[in-house]
Amino acid sequence: MQLLPTPVRRLAAWCAVILLVSGVVYIGIRLSVAFRPAVIPVLLALLGTALLLPLHRWLVKAGVHRSLAAGLTCAAVLGAVGGAVYVVTIALVDTWDQIVDSLRRAVRDLADQFGASGTSLEDLADHAVGVLGRFGGSAASGVVSGVSWAVQALGMAVLALLLVFFFLRDSDRAADTLRSLVPRDSADTVEAMARRAFEGVEGFMRGTTVVALIDAVCITAGLLVLRVPGALGLGALVFIGAYVPYLGAFASGAVAVLVALADRGLAIALWVLGVVLVVQMLEGNIFQPVVQSRTVRMHPAVVLVALTAGASVAGIVGVLLAVPVTAAAFGVGRELRARYAASPAPPSGGHSPGPAADA
Repeated sequence: MQLLPTPVRRLAAWCAVILLVSGVVYIGIRLSVAFRPAVIPVLLALLGTALLLPLHRWLVKAGVHRSLAAGLTCAAVLGAVGGAVYVVTIALVDTWDQIVDSLRRAVRDLADQFGASGTSLEDLADHAVGVLGRFGGSAASGVVSGVSWAVQALGMAVLALLLVFFFLRDSDRAADTLRSLVPRDSADTVEAMARRAFEGVEGFMRGTTVVALIDAVCITAGLLVLRVPGALGLGALVFIGAYVPYLGAFASGAVAVLVALADRGLAIALWVLGVVLVVQMLEGNIFQPVVQSRTVRMHPAVVLVALTAGASVAGIVGVLLAVPVTAAAFGVGRELRARYAASPAPPSGGHSPGPAADA
C-alpha cells in the first residue's frame, strides 16, 4: 500500500468510506421498507410532533398538564383535518355528475367555437366523458377490493396519532432518553446531531405551514370573489395539500377547478385556474424563498431529487416524507461539519486552535 502515491491512497480511503456508508444506508432503506407498517407511523408522528410542539409548549406554559395539553393538541388537529376532508369529499360527491356534464359541455362548446362540431374533437369529448365514467367505476371496484389496504392505512394513521400524543407528552425527556441509549463519550455529539435534525424538520414544517396558510388565504379569497361553492373547504384542502410539495398544490388546485367547472361553468373555472396559477407562481418565487430561507435552506433541485427518490421507495408516503428527511439530513450534516471540519494547519512553533464551539 505504501508503494501507491498519496493521492491514490486518499482516493481509495474515500471510496471505501463511501461504499461502507452507501451499504449501511441501503440496508437501512430496505429494512424500513420491510417494516414500513411500523416505520411510516413513527416518521409521520415525528413530523406531526415537529409541527405541533409549539402549540403544546404554549399550552404547558399556560398551566395545562402535559398529558391534557398533548390530548387537546391532537384532538384539535384531528378535528381540523377531518372536517376539511369531510367538507371537500361531500362537495366532490355532490357535484360529480355536474362535473362530468360540465366537462362534456365545455369540450363541445370548444368544438363549436372552432367550427369542429361533429368532428373528432366532439368524439374526443364523448371519449373523455366515457373515460371518466370508467374511471369512477374502476375506482369504486378498487375501493371494494382494497379494503385490507384501507384498514392497514387506517391502523397506521391511528398509530401515528397515538405516537404524536406520546412524543408531545414526553418531549421534555427525549434528550435524557437518547443519551441513555448511546455511549457516554458520544452522548454530546449524538444529542447535538439529533437536535439539529429535529430543528431542520421543525423549520421545514413551520415554513411550510406559513406558506400553506398564505396559499389557502389567497386561493380562498379568490374562490369567494368568484362565488365558487365550498370555498372554505377547498381552501382547507389547499392548506393540507401544501404539505406534499408540488403534488399537493396540483391536486388541490385541480379539485377547485373541477368544482368551479361543475357549478359556475367554463369561464369561472378558467378564472379559478388563473388564480391558482398566480398564487403558485407567487409561492415559488416570493413566499417560499423568503419563508424557507429563515427556516431551512434547500435548493429546488434537491427537493425534486428527494421527491423522486421518496416516490420510488415508498410511493405517496415517500413523497410526503422525502423533503423533511432531507432537511433532517442537512441538519446533521451541518452539525458534523461544524464539529469535525478540518481546521487550518497551525503555523510552525505555534499552538493549534481549540475546537470550535457547538452551534
